[in-house]
Amino acid sequence: MTGVVKRFPGVVALGGVDLDVRAGEVHCLLGQNGAGKSTLIKTLAGVHESDEGTIEWEGETVRLNNPQASMDIGIATMYQELDLVGGLTVAENLFLGHEKARFGFSQRGAANKEARRLMARLGHPEIAPTREVGSLSAASQQIVSMARALTRNAKLIIMDEPSAVLDAGEVEQLFAVVREVTDQGVAIIYISHRLEEIRQIGDRVTVLKDGKTVTTGLDAKTTPTTELIRHMTGRTVENVFPDRSHIEDAAPLLRVEGLTRVGEFHDISFDVRPGEVVGIAGLVGAGRSEIVETIFGARKASSGTVSVGGEKLKGGSITSAVAAGIGLAPEERKSQALILGASLASNISLASLTRFSKAGMLDRRSENEEADRLLESLDVRPRGAQRESRTLSGGNQQKVVLARWLLRGCRVLLLDEPTRGVDVGARSEIYALIRRLTDSGVAVVVVSSEIPEVLGLADRVLVLAGRTIQHEGPATELDEHAVLDIILKGDAA
Repeated sequence: MTGVVKRFPGVVALGGVDLDVRAGEVHCLLGQNGAGKSTLIKTLAGVHESDEGTIEWEGETVRLNNPQASMDIGIATMYQELDLVGGLTVAENLFLGHEKARFGFSQRGAANKEARRLMARLGHPEIAPTREVGSLSAASQQIVSMARALTRNAKLIIMDEPSAVLDAGEVEQLFAVVREVTDQGVAIIYISHRLEEIRQIGDRVTVLKDGKTVTTGLDAKTTPTTELIRHMTGRTVENVFPDRSHIEDAAPLLRVEGLTRVGEFHDISFDVRPGEVVGIAGLVGAGRSEIVETIFGARKASSGTVSVGGEKLKGGSITSAVAAGIGLAPEERKSQALILGASLASNISLASLTRFSKAGMLDRRSENEEADRLLESLDVRPRGAQRESRTLSGGNQQKVVLARWLLRGCRVLLLDEPTRGVDVGARSEIYALIRRLTDSGVAVVVVSSEIPEVLGLADRVLVLAGRTIQHEGPATELDEHAVLDIILKGDAA
């Protein structure tokens, strides 16, 4: 790609990008949210056609003006937000658009056989070809998305945050597959905000900033982290985790007692004081997300209680939880937290509509004014209360979700994977915002797949394994190895 430019109304998403990828290499693409990475890969995938510049494929200039043109030459794309069809089976998803057929009739047996082979190759033979994709966990869906890319016999596979919902073991399996396909000459463009992954799997690095190539061809294994961050942000980001607050010896604000959902988690009990951050660590599938969703009332517990300020909440009622002052930023912000086609103002005011209601009518002017104030306070870019939520990067979308609960004035904030798909610069801003909230007396529960994030943010840590709490203690008394040791022993038990 040479001098590639892509414009949208009112914004230049790509202002001149240069990128070259070699056969058999893992080329890592880095940049903050909003740097142009998503637009770049959509240009390669044929979703957007570039306005200027050239794209050469195997020495020939090509025009990628639709997804089929991209797939025809051998480019497969795995998007961060999975584009699977929930109502179809695993095998049907793998071969969607290039179904196995003979004489006009589908060959389901052949599709299932090939799907089974691909799942075994990826280290997940337990994912049955006939299983409906919508019933799978997020991690299993990611594995299906990987397999679908392999069905195309692609020469270049673009992986956008493929490890975001995977645990350490599944990431290793992913890397094993990446090494296998690159050994066969397939090129990989790998996008991740986890810089330690870049070192493990990458060969070369290209950094984007403000829609332009800042630097390219850096050695992924030897380039210092500080140099990568400086290229991405234009500054050095140090001390990412803010200092811990002094926690008053006050009565618990949130109390969870004996919370159980059969088949998901068992006998969960803990409390959170005002100004305290409690982190929940555990592998994918340990019940972390299910616990915070049950506290929020999105799921109904089989037994146990949730109390805020000493008052027990009605089980399975989001209305009751929000009225008591609980807010939730869920793991899947695009599908569970935001109305992507609605404005930023509408998304921010969603939990506070009565505040802007006059005689049964919504006061749009006040709504927009409050939204603009919060957008400026949180440094959401690009700004504009009437901008559609879908136009923002992942980090800025997460800020909009947090703005909703800031406006609501919640007393308890549940954060499920708060920095998933968020760059290092935006991460530090979100961490600082969490600390601001705790300084004002908000009780925070953080769930994260990244153990260093849990240990860096939390005052106290709960370690889940075997669907229950195996350990509870101060974050300062744990390290990553100790947490993993507790998890593995708990799962074995």
